[in-house]
Amino acid sequence: MKALVVGGTGPTGPFLVNGLIQRGYSVAVLHRGTHEVPEIPPEVEHIHADPHFRETLDAALAGRTFDLVLATYGRLRFVAEALVGKTPRFIGVGGVACYRGYFEADANFPPGLKVPTPETDPLVAAEEEPRFAYMIAMTEEVVMRCHPNASFFRYPYVYGPYQLVPREWCVIRRILDKRPHIILPDGGLTLITRGYAGNLAHAVLLAVDKPEASAGQIYNCGDEEQFTLRQMVEVITGAMNYDWEIVSMPESVAYPAGPLALHQNSHHRMMDLFKIKTQLGYRDPVPPTEALTKTTHWYVEHQPERGGEIETRLQDPFNYPVEDQLVTVFKDGLKRMEAFSYNAAPLAHAYAHPKEPGKLRDHRDR
Repeated sequence: MKALVVGGTGPTGPFLVNGLIQRGYSVAVLHRGTHEVPEIPPEVEHIHADPHFRETLDAALAGRTFDLVLATYGRLRFVAEALVGKTPRFIGVGGVACYRGYFEADANFPPGLKVPTPETDPLVAAEEEPRFAYMIAMTEEVVMRCHPNASFFRYPYVYGPYQLVPREWCVIRRILDKRPHIILPDGGLTLITRGYAGNLAHAVLLAVDKPEASAGQIYNCGDEEQFTLRQMVEVITGAMNYDWEIVSMPESVAYPAGPLALHQNSHHRMMDLFKIKTQLGYRDPVPPTEALTKTTHWYVEHQPERGGEIETRLQDPFNYPVEDQLVTVFKDGLKRMEAFSYNAAPLAHAYAHPKEPGKLRDHRDR
């Protein structure tokens, strides 16, 4: 059996490739060849071609057929079109940003996404909603039109080794630099579905194992257990045995936390996993606390270059003097607000607790 993985060197790629090999497939990976990863075994064939253009795809795939294709990279609509007639089984990977309201909360009423968000919720339907999200939604449509029996997975933010934009580095580097505090928006209470690379690959491979159940289906995927932004920071902090202060600020002024919070507002983006759990039996093979700890240790051992390509993509300036000044001004403002007097009523629940029978009111006049 022959399988093609389009991509293969990103976060989930090695897990997918090795999972297919374990299932008896002879695997080829199609990617640009800009970097290789040691987790890909030497027996895997490498087809170096740009999957963003139909002409390069057609040239690379001329005369070839595959029993299975996993498409995780490139312009997926062109990949789907180029593989029509070349495979009976196509599995594609897109993203959860296709949902209306994912980027622009006010596109929905009430603002934001349904919590959790099922696969049946509305997708972005116009380029103005914005265009990037619209193209993700339209790509799904092209894939399912070209391959009616395809399975399609909506990836959330992926964490693990080889992430091009590793948000965890925003926390890890600050700990390595011995920062006394980290700023989080709105208490860091936002829930954004994330998925460990090994767990997401397991989800996709379930469709390989269950072709009939997954044929023609679209799935949300992600870790079963999700952390708030603050909990994610706390897991990383614990993994590095560090002690610092988490400073909560309103989202409108917590701009140093923008890269860590995916440059998004504090609305939840929590995906509903009911469908993939019931139809394919998905469960996390790696518990998220363990997965995030492993990811943290990997980036400590494979640190991105300071000011290099990865940090440029993150758009995190690591401007510590500005962060310190912001924390000082914010704490000063809190002290000034705490100086106001506020006569709050004593806390007590609303239900009556009479001390003796026959009384219509208890000792608190309830």
